[in-house]
Amino acid sequence: MVTLDVDYFRDLETPRLARLAPNLVAAAFPLMKLMPARFILDRAASNGELKAGSHIVETTSGTFGMAVALLAAARDYRLTLVTASTLIDAKYKARLERIGATVIALDDPRGDGNQPGRLERLQEILANEPDGFWTRQYDSPGNWLAYARLAELFIRAMGKVDCLVGCVGTGGSLCGTASFLRTVFPHLTVFAVDTHRSILFGQPVGKRMLRGLGNSVLPKNVRHELVDEIHWVGAYPAYRTAHRLLREHGLFMGPTSGAAALVAHWVATTLPDAQVAVIMPDEGHRHAETVYNDEWLSALPGWPCKEPSEPRTLTTIAPAAETQWTRFLWLRRSLDDVLKTREASDVPPAVGAAENL
Repeated sequence: MVTLDVDYFRDLETPRLARLAPNLVAAAFPLMKLMPARFILDRAASNGELKAGSHIVETTSGTFGMAVALLAAARDYRLTLVTASTLIDAKYKARLERIGATVIALDDPRGDGNQPGRLERLQEILANEPDGFWTRQYDSPGNWLAYARLAELFIRAMGKVDCLVGCVGTGGSLCGTASFLRTVFPHLTVFAVDTHRSILFGQPVGKRMLRGLGNSVLPKNVRHELVDEIHWVGAYPAYRTAHRLLREHGLFMGPTSGAAALVAHWVATTLPDAQVAVIMPDEGHRHAETVYNDEWLSALPGWPCKEPSEPRTLTTIAPAAETQWTRFLWLRRSLDDVLKTREASDVPPAVGAAENL
């Protein structure tokens, strides 16, 4: 029997609030995706959409799958996760299966995550499952609504939030937290962090080395009009910053968190009078044999590389190398509006985000 009044795994979804600089506070999560996963399942169970013993399905390349797997096991749901072979290692797959999930890893010949193929397989499963429930992390409003709690945690810890930095994959964490914070702080400046060759902010889709952010399809939960600046971070600077977080702050975080921290540190340095909050969603345990493995790193072409101290400002949206970090002034516009006005003459000079404070 499903019990909704029990706060399953509350400690895992509660971040450590760490001060990385005098004006910079990070929400460092053990498992952030428990926030939206629990919110979505609770609401679906309350309205009768999710019944006892139902079969949950989702397409996932990261920690949302682990969050749903934990909840499904605790609440006696069946679970099937559809992913790509390039996105999941054998050990992580085994962890999910030990919890009780069925994991389907599709071929990914282009190296872009094969999201269309994953969605097609998911629909095939639903067609044969009368009690199937799709959590729809990309499009469900429950994804972004769940982050009201994170906004409250930032306000309680900081008093005032001038800038918010966070990565974008499904759009839930950054857009949800920004929506709630902006109701309290209308001046809030939002810095979105993506990676090269992700479709989310107008780049052509391609093979992405940095995972946990970016996407090859465009989720409805990505709300472009909330964003003031977009930063594209390559894998190499994200790895270097993850190492620095461990060395300087004792935070063992994944490369997605490294990308967010890189941008947040630059924002806090550039705007010393602003109070900056950053969302760091992933711990480093899944990356112990890669990002934190010197032998694995040494096999990367061009490693080690120098960590860039600031982004290169673009006037036209374009992908860059994995060693690069670029920036574009989004100015709270829709994706269609930005794609229509890419030329430099249509974009105000890159004078920084201070004007928006």
